Amino acid sequence: MSAQPEEAAVLKHPRLGENNTTAREMKRNQGSDELPCLSNYALWKECFYEKVQQRCLSLQEAKVKMIHAQKAKEEKVKKREPCDWLPQEWFSEETESLDTRIYLLDKLLPTLITGVEKLLMEVERKNVLAPDKEPTEFNPIIFLGEYLMRHNPQYGVSTKPGPYLRGMKMVTEEIKTKTPGTASERLASMKSEAKNIRKERQQVENMKAQAKEMRKEALAIQFKEWTVDVSGRIPVALVQSALRSFLDVIASVPTDAGKAIYVKKLEIIDTLRKKVNIDEFAEYVHSYTEHFSDDMFQEILKHLSQCAEDFKEAIRHDMWRQMFTDLFLDCDSGQVGLLDRQKILALLVDFYDRSPVITKRRFCNPRQWPIIELQEIELVDLWGVLDDQEVCEELSEKLVLSQTEISEGEILAHQPASVVKSTEFEDGDLDGETKHSEKSSFQEDIETERQSESASADRQEQDFPGSDSTGYSLSRDGEPGSEKQVEEEEFSLGTKPDTETNMEEDHPISDREPDTEGQVSQEEDNSVAETTNTTAGPIPEATAMTSDDKAVADMDVIASEQDAPVAEVVKETPARKESFSRQHGSQFGRQTSPETRLEDDDLLQDQNKGPAPTDRQDSPAEASQEFEVPWSGDLLTLDLSCRYSSYGGRIPEDWKYEATRFPGPVVADIQNRWASRTRSAFDESCLNLPQFVQLMETFVGEDISLPTLKRLNAFIKEEYKQTEEEKMEQLEKVHHVSHLAQRKLLLEALFKKWDSNAAGFLDLEEVDAVLSAFKEGMEKEALRKAKKHLRSHYPELSRAGKLSPKAFQLFLELIASEFAGDKDEAIDNLVEFLTESMEQSHMESLQSLTRRKWLHDIQQAAETSGANMDPVYKAVFKALLQDAEAHGDNKKISAYIALLEENRLSPERGQALLHYVACTTDDAPYVLNQILYRDMKGVSFEAVEGGKPIHVPTVQLHGSIHFWNYDRPVEERKGSFLVLPLHDARWRVFGILGVDTLRDQCEKNIFLTHEISFYQGVAHAFSKAYHHIFTLEKVLRMAVTALDWLYLRAPSIRTVTVYLVEPGKDKTRDYALCKMITTDNTGQKEIHSSPVLLRKENLLRDYLFKCIDSSEVIRTRVCGEHHIAVPLRDLSGQALGIFDISVGQHQKLPPHEHKDLQKMLKMAQAACSEILKISAEETEPTYVLEAEHVAKLRHGEILFHRFMLQDLRECVRKLNAESFAEIKSCAEPPALVHTIVKAVLLLFHPDWKGSEKTENWSQCILNLDNNLIQEIYCFDPTAASVQVQAELLLDCITGVPRAAVWQHGWVPAEYLHHWLHTCLSLAEIARSLRSKTPPSSAPLRTQFSCASD
Repeated sequence: MSAQPEEAAVLKHPRLGENNTTAREMKRNQGSDELPCLSNYALWKECFYEKVQQRCLSLQEAKVKMIHAQKAKEEKVKKREPCDWLPQEWFSEETESLDTRIYLLDKLLPTLITGVEKLLMEVERKNVLAPDKEPTEFNPIIFLGEYLMRHNPQYGVSTKPGPYLRGMKMVTEEIKTKTPGTASERLASMKSEAKNIRKERQQVENMKAQAKEMRKEALAIQFKEWTVDVSGRIPVALVQSALRSFLDVIASVPTDAGKAIYVKKLEIIDTLRKKVNIDEFAEYVHSYTEHFSDDMFQEILKHLSQCAEDFKEAIRHDMWRQMFTDLFLDCDSGQVGLLDRQKILALLVDFYDRSPVITKRRFCNPRQWPIIELQEIELVDLWGVLDDQEVCEELSEKLVLSQTEISEGEILAHQPASVVKSTEFEDGDLDGETKHSEKSSFQEDIETERQSESASADRQEQDFPGSDSTGYSLSRDGEPGSEKQVEEEEFSLGTKPDTETNMEEDHPISDREPDTEGQVSQEEDNSVAETTNTTAGPIPEATAMTSDDKAVADMDVIASEQDAPVAEVVKETPARKESFSRQHGSQFGRQTSPETRLEDDDLLQDQNKGPAPTDRQDSPAEASQEFEVPWSGDLLTLDLSCRYSSYGGRIPEDWKYEATRFPGPVVADIQNRWASRTRSAFDESCLNLPQFVQLMETFVGEDISLPTLKRLNAFIKEEYKQTEEEKMEQLEKVHHVSHLAQRKLLLEALFKKWDSNAAGFLDLEEVDAVLSAFKEGMEKEALRKAKKHLRSHYPELSRAGKLSPKAFQLFLELIASEFAGDKDEAIDNLVEFLTESMEQSHMESLQSLTRRKWLHDIQQAAETSGANMDPVYKAVFKALLQDAEAHGDNKKISAYIALLEENRLSPERGQALLHYVACTTDDAPYVLNQILYRDMKGVSFEAVEGGKPIHVPTVQLHGSIHFWNYDRPVEERKGSFLVLPLHDARWRVFGILGVDTLRDQCEKNIFLTHEISFYQGVAHAFSKAYHHIFTLEKVLRMAVTALDWLYLRAPSIRTVTVYLVEPGKDKTRDYALCKMITTDNTGQKEIHSSPVLLRKENLLRDYLFKCIDSSEVIRTRVCGEHHIAVPLRDLSGQALGIFDISVGQHQKLPPHEHKDLQKMLKMAQAACSEILKISAEETEPTYVLEAEHVAKLRHGEILFHRFMLQDLRECVRKLNAESFAEIKSCAEPPALVHTIVKAVLLLFHPDWKGSEKTENWSQCILNLDNNLIQEIYCFDPTAASVQVQAELLLDCITGVPRAAVWQHGWVPAEYLHHWLHTCLSLAEIARSLRSKTPPSSAPLRTQFSCASD
């Protein structure tokens, strides 16, 4: 609907020739009811604004000045002659004489009192009252009467008021204010109210000013918690990120605080150079939060404090990442940008095995997820019961907690084993029941582990290269420490005597020689072992240690004083600007001299007193030493993926012909629309720089000490070696990948040149005809074979005679493979021949480029819509309308989209119908949501069945056109009509795109050939966009299904947020994250309205972007909560989305919940890959379950459970008679085992309910054989022939606790329990599909609506 015209809001000058109103008419209008409109007297307007208005303002100003002068004069008179207070006698609260007194004081007394005063003065002058004087003719009454007549107030005869009169006037005004209903009383009341309001406002302003100052003081105090640079400043972008993340915090606050918003819009600052000091910080934050309530302000103070802590950790990790970056550059000697992943994992395993127990607890186990991939975990380990190591890890955590009760004297005294009693567990097993056998066996395992540690202590020094008797002193260049290092070591030694003296006085163990540090470490380990054993003898290896036997534990638990020289060295080194410079490797690689080893013993004894307040085992002093280096003010690894995006990824020699083959914007346009290069694809054989840095950061965890980190770097640097053959193999791999990318770019540019009308397809016969002339027709046989192979790869496209970009590339590669000689040379010759065969004018090139931009906008709308179709519809109609205006002689067109759906309501009218889901704005009242059945008049179903466009040049002569707009007269139903079928990847029609010119009244309004080709390209672009959103919808549904499954088994997980990756819209081509779904452990789900997270806006949540950049799992702590960010990868290995899992305050999940999380993530990734494969491939998908054939949008939900079912099938198939032998031997098995077996039998034989075959255990075990395993392996719970009685099975297994199954330890029970629940879930989905009703848990809905301007 067009907008209504609005009247002009500004005055306009009259035009010449218009009749102006005369002076008489103006005078006559002044007496009328309506005032004359100022616009009618435009001649006066200029005079009014330039002269009259200025004159009025000047008069008003003069009047104000006169009033102010008069008041000032009165004030001077009052000061010179104060008022007489005798008139106060007239003031009284008596109300009866109030009117009389007001009248007298106002009307009579001012003149009468003056007259009486004059009379008395006259009497005194004439001496009338003298007793000795004769009576005169002076009559006082006549004098007074004459005075009153001469000074009548009605005639304005003014007299100078005296003090008495001025006082009387004041009393009069005061009395008038006491008279109800008078103007003076009302005015006084208004003045009083205004005064009170002004006073209250002043009080409020004073309180606000006081609160503002208090808040600024609080913000200034909070600023001190931040890590500032050398100038005492912090980046503004960091503050903005903290303020922006606070919006997510208040969203979960149950109070009204969540409704608060900032006063002004948050800025977007993409640089760390703009910084604020303490005063600017307080003013800056207050400008956003000045309207916050006190409770809300306290919340943001807490949040800022938490962000300050997170920033400290970010600086700490930034230093680690710089070290890992330099380590990668050192190991990548060939500068190919890749390292061998398997070798790195093997080195991490080696370093982990050689490390002491106390250090292992800080590391992430390199044999487990997330260091290794979920696909690399054996099915038995994933689905079986917890292994001994996982149980020991959980029990060891409880052991550490229980050891905090051991007194300091017991540890320092090192009592003999016969005296030390074993520490009893209060928890016993994991259910809280004490089991002595499990406890004692675990204690034996701990004793064995401690003994193995002590036995290997004498050879750990040789295991770690780079550690000699003088400590860790390797520099990046492999040379010993410089003179500067020696001087600083001497300086550090010169500052230690007091500390060493105190150690000798406080700790008896410090009397040992410096070269017996290994003994100290060993005895510390032994003391822990003694607390868990009742009969532990002395360990002989502990006394056999020499000065050369330095254990790794000595280097791990470094005292706080030991890091001080390192910090001093770093302080004196210039800050690195480009990357972590070569000096840092040598600086961080230095250690103190052997004399400082005594401090290690001090720290060991301090640690034996009990665990530190935090999870970190290092002393707080040591932690503080790591941050003594002033922050340079920049995070050098913040943009690591951007800075190293082209490192080793592109070989310049392979790209030297890019600009020469296709000059102009073609190649540049293709490159600009490729995905962001900051995203790394996962490769199981190699690691690029971001992936290596992230892998190392995940391995070291959160609480690693700096010396341990330096030893790890030195170990990897020394042990990572590659042969020349391996280097050449990696280099050839990089060249191959670069060459394939160059070829893809070349062929895509060639396709776009041939597809001049942007139709999205090429005609196979046209390409074949041109290629037949290649080499003068000598290669026709190779062309024939290539076409034959092409039909096997793309049968549908071949039958249609079309070539998609992928099919075109494959076709040329097949032709080149049939040629003799080098394949690359043959492709180059083909490209050169086809390029020369297609001539294109400059105008055609510009038209093609413009149309491709419009098609790209359609795809961009799909990728940035957050799985919503509305932006796609708008982009499609915008492209059609723009092309009709620019390249279609300014035609007026109408367009609409109809999707093919199953006809469930009226099947007698046809099995399918066309549902019009979107149209142009003017046609919405007539077309939108209409249904076209097969028995109705129209040509749309002909296009659906034929799969080809149908063009009707003159609709009024066709006779089979269905008109939706019945209001249009028959004689106006003229124009052209074009119906384009919409094809999916397998060339199946799923809808139509209709375009007509019925709104255009021109004679020539038919569609030309180039327009029809472009409209085909629009249909193809819409098909890709539609299936992209359809695929994302299935992925999101699958994710919700996976989270529903997880929350039932892992209640420790607090929330999970699902993000999808979207292409960026800025010039940097960086991606953005779209927040899609948030779920929590209460079962609530929130579907977000596509809020987008940008990297430059979320510095404190950059772990999400690091996860996308590296396509690796990230574990971190944000805002006081531990997060696990897990990438959801596409078919190329790049991250498609993220599972942001918050576990709250738990640093680690319980072992069984951690394993269930791994199961969910593996199934989700497998289902996601299958969904993407079905959407991308041109071949038919492979279905395993019967319900997959009709699932459509809910296919992702089935796939999640299908892959879980397939894994469990494989696990069950590996069972045999020996697997059931143990449980069969039990006369009375555990109740839960009997229940699970009973439920499995009832699933296959529901008629056995209550019979001896299920209730009697001796009868049940007869069915535990290979036949049952085969039945389980082949069972399809979604088959129509299978009737799963869910209520019957739920009655059996509902009471079986999840924890009891894995605690029992029988592997088949674990398999069968999971298998039963998976079958029930699949049976429920199949039931809902057959009943045509969506399940109650479906949280998402595909949104179809009209696209409007």
